[in-house]
Amino acid sequence: MDPLGARSQFVDIQTLPTWQETLGKDGQQMPQDLSDSLLNQQSFPSPFPFRLDINRKIVLFTGDVALLSCTAITNTSNELLTDKNGVSDRIHQLAGPKLRDELLKLKGCRTGEAKQTKAFNLAARFIIHTVGPKYKARYRTAAESSLYSCYRNILQLATEQSMASVGLCVVSTAKRGYPLEDATHIAFRTVRRFLEKHGSSIEAVVFAVSDIEEPVYKKLLPLYYPRSDEEERACLPLIPADIGNSEGEPVVPERQIRIAEKPGSLEDNSEEDTLESDLGQVGNHAFARMEGDVDKQRKLILQGHMSEAAVQKQHQRNYNRWLCRARAEDLSDVAALKALYQTGVDMRGRTVMVVVGRNIPVTLIDLEKALLYFIHVMDHITVKEYVMVYFHTLTGEHNHLDSDFLKNLYDIVDAKFKKNLKAFYFVHPTFRSKVSTWFFTTFSVSGVKEKVHYLDNLQQLFTCIKPEQIDIPPFVLEYDARVSTQQNMRWPLWLIQHIRKKN
Repeated sequence: MDPLGARSQFVDIQTLPTWQETLGKDGQQMPQDLSDSLLNQQSFPSPFPFRLDINRKIVLFTGDVALLSCTAITNTSNELLTDKNGVSDRIHQLAGPKLRDELLKLKGCRTGEAKQTKAFNLAARFIIHTVGPKYKARYRTAAESSLYSCYRNILQLATEQSMASVGLCVVSTAKRGYPLEDATHIAFRTVRRFLEKHGSSIEAVVFAVSDIEEPVYKKLLPLYYPRSDEEERACLPLIPADIGNSEGEPVVPERQIRIAEKPGSLEDNSEEDTLESDLGQVGNHAFARMEGDVDKQRKLILQGHMSEAAVQKQHQRNYNRWLCRARAEDLSDVAALKALYQTGVDMRGRTVMVVVGRNIPVTLIDLEKALLYFIHVMDHITVKEYVMVYFHTLTGEHNHLDSDFLKNLYDIVDAKFKKNLKAFYFVHPTFRSKVSTWFFTTFSVSGVKEKVHYLDNLQQLFTCIKPEQIDIPPFVLEYDARVSTQQNMRWPLWLIQHIRKKN
């Protein structure tokens, strides 16, 4: 096509509907998997809540990014900025030969970086060039981090140069082998987090896609940019467990574990709170001092010096302080351990929470942050009935939380945690763990022992929770299959097929 003739096809982004405006237009309906999920609406907020101001900045455009009339468009290339792909070829065709000359002055661009040139004959004023990663499954983490950097650096450059609008091509081209759906998750969450935190000067972000890419983008956009409260609730179960940190950046677990000042010790000499505590070593820890001496409070109640209502009020204030801290603090290092996560529902429709014992490096993590993370994750879950599944599979001594820590956690959490917990499934217990749990639930905490159910294998768990409703770590599946074989127990054929499909 003649570049001059292409000018008649340039698209003013002001004429394109925003993502918010597409709701209910042109016969669009909520995808079936989203509408079905409304049957099990959740009452807790999404990590990507409905934001009208952000949705009005988002545009989905099916067409050529080179035709967009905006402040800047993006070009995806290789490190020499000489790549031949559909997006790059079209940009060069319309921009003219001066673009190639200016690219030579940049002396290349590293993977994940972003560099700027003029747009010459394009309707846009600038072109932001970036280099997406080549995808290999064994180096997935590196590819995710590089792709995040591409989108992040594009937006950062746009902000620094006061660019009001940016047209984003699909950086992860098929030529580089990146799975489209995986790449789209990273693109959407990175842009969303950037707009939340740093995007006040950006007026529009246009996702420019081809006909092949459009269905995936339309499918995943509602997860990160819900256009109503209803769509937010419907999409919540479909949001992947891994949503990166507060900036959308992929979290690498081995880089995120925070080493405690005194590994193996729960002592903390800070003087944030002067409430008395008489709970031994754990009582010296900040979270125990914040709670106060529960036994002493109970004694005061019996002596008539403190009313039950006053204790409950004090407890609620204390819990609210913890909840505020949990919502404000960066807990991505604990989240990266994947030791606590939400999955589906049990056969009675109750939310299922999973705890993976082997993923808890007790001597390495900051236990106070672990407590904050537990409160942060569980607060909205516990407003309704829920169950917990604890996989004790292949845990070692360094994975076992101290009973004093667990007692303090139990004393600190809100009453709804205890009231709405309907079952605690203890999978693959050992004799020692059964004894320890019996002592703990008999002498340390009340109202829990009757809710604990010991399950020796997954088949017993599946009588309470359907296999498709729970995400089970691969090592647990492998262990259970091995033990079942040794005991001459055969898994049903349908279960084997289902597990193979999940893996």
